Amino acid sequence: MTSIFQRVMGDRAFNRLHPQLRRRFSVGLESGEACTGRGVMDRIWHGPAFVKPFLALGASRNILVPRTGTDTPFTIENVPYVDSHGRETVTFVRTFALPGGPRRFDATMVHSPERDCVLDYLGTHQHLATDLHPTAEPDGSLLIRSGEHRFREGPLDLRVPALIGGEAEVRESFDDSTGRFRIRVRVTNRYFGPLFGYEGSFTAEYSDVDACGVRAGLRPVREEERA
Repeated sequence: MTSIFQRVMGDRAFNRLHPQLRRRFSVGLESGEACTGRGVMDRIWHGPAFVKPFLALGASRNILVPRTGTDTPFTIENVPYVDSHGRETVTFVRTFALPGGPRRFDATMVHSPERDCVLDYLGTHQHLATDLHPTAEPDGSLLIRSGEHRFREGPLDLRVPALIGGEAEVRESFDDSTGRFRIRVRVTNRYFGPLFGYEGSFTAEYSDVDACGVRAGLRPVREEERA
């Protein structure tokens, strides 16, 4: 069993990634590794003023960040585990050490054979599910684009319309000259333009997941079964 990203991308595309990216995105139950990235976001930004209330609402469940900042200390925790529905899951929990207190942007990712994508559950209660489509770029970097978004709450299972949804683009690369990963995230709405994003760099440390486990507070409060 390969990592969730390798299963979606296929061996040929996955092997075109820079070796450091291959290791980072091989984090999973088979590799037995967890990864913690620590660095600095050069810039965290959001769009026009009318966007901020929506970001603040999402932030109540650790979805997106309603603050801006520069030179912000940043941590990302990627830890694999088996969720309550028996699926291999990897955390993508980002913490931004902003003035006034840290802000988190939580995601947990699984492989969805039915949708042929990485399925990204957002927030502490996994109310939002987003299809992610990763590809290898010619320079060995990783490009991830989002697809359909779905909202789940109790019996509700709704597709998020484009009018209020965001289209995410994530670019991650490795800079051999500095030994650091570089990341750029940009979320836009096709009607209203840029909504939110951040860019910066970090280093990565790997640990034995059997030894470290999943620390308290890293897993979501609620785990959604629907893909």
